[in-house]
Amino acid sequence: MTPYKLFGLALGVSLAFSTATMAQDITIAVAGPMTGGESAFGRQMKNGAEQAVEDLNAAGGVMSKKLSLFVGDDACDPKQARSIAEKISGSKIPFVAGHFCSSSSIPASEAYADGNVLQITPASTNPLFTERKLWNVARVCGRDDQQGLIAADYIAKNFQGKNVAILNDKTTYGKGLADETKKALNKAGFTEKLFESYNKGDKDFNSIVSRLKRDNIDLVYVGGYHQEAGLILRQMRDQGLKTVLMAGDAMNDKEFASITGPAAEGTLFTFGPDPRNKPTAKAIVEKFKAKGIDPEGYTLYTYASMQVWSQAVTKAGTTEPKKVMAAIKAGEWDTVLGKMAFDAKGDIKAIDYVVYKWDAKGNYAEINAKAP
Repeated sequence: MTPYKLFGLALGVSLAFSTATMAQDITIAVAGPMTGGESAFGRQMKNGAEQAVEDLNAAGGVMSKKLSLFVGDDACDPKQARSIAEKISGSKIPFVAGHFCSSSSIPASEAYADGNVLQITPASTNPLFTERKLWNVARVCGRDDQQGLIAADYIAKNFQGKNVAILNDKTTYGKGLADETKKALNKAGFTEKLFESYNKGDKDFNSIVSRLKRDNIDLVYVGGYHQEAGLILRQMRDQGLKTVLMAGDAMNDKEFASITGPAAEGTLFTFGPDPRNKPTAKAIVEKFKAKGIDPEGYTLYTYASMQVWSQAVTKAGTTEPKKVMAAIKAGEWDTVLGKMAFDAKGDIKAIDYVVYKWDAKGNYAEINAKAP
């Protein structure tokens, strides 16, 4: 028998717990896009949460109680995220690691605040998430106003005098990241030649690609997700454009390369220093690899979210969310990502984004900020 009971939540499924589950001491949750276009990231989060719960239970649980894990699927849909948050709140689950999309985390956080649920997102980078003075929110990742600075700095240094376009998918994440990158670029005295939007879920980008071709764009920055970015790249190459594509942390999954094939070569994106390479993650990474799982992207960020919560519960001596959050903001926590401390808003105090480059074989690696 496994040390915890894993639940899957699809759209409209209620939080009905079995008798076996009720016997478990503490149920916690992970919520993200388990289905839909961003499901690759939902799998990352689920893998991280499952391993964290397994390891915590093997070490004696939390406050000498075993954990069970509830998995919520929001499909990166704001309404679905809000609905899941209300159900989790109604079930008195004290903690959720989630969500992935900022457009899900932000509305869900309000339901969690009302329902007395502590929320730590492993991945939502829009500044608004922690700017509304909610008591219950924190994140173990950085923010778009920090990520955009790194992208803008790279572009300004390496594409001086070149033509740059900025695209966004109109989502909370994509538009927010594109706006922050544009703001930082403009502040550095660099003016983009084109600022354009598209709709998330679009498949045909030929009109946008034609504009990029007409304006001789050397680099296009995409504020959006990997599905559309991959199609934009393919359609640029189909029209003979050698334009470099750069984007944010939502490119951090091998699925991007499965969309683009060898055309991924030279594509750039920003993300934190690869957590898989951190000494603090070595033992956990080996556990994942033994199971045939590559803990890329936000896998270890989700694991770290669980570590922060569990250590704060132990420190506070309770799972009561407000007391646990007070402990989180007052302390420093050992995680697979290294030591973590949080400010009064719930943002981590130490931020460090870097630039990555994809190769033709479907791999990516950190690069120094040199010309491509």
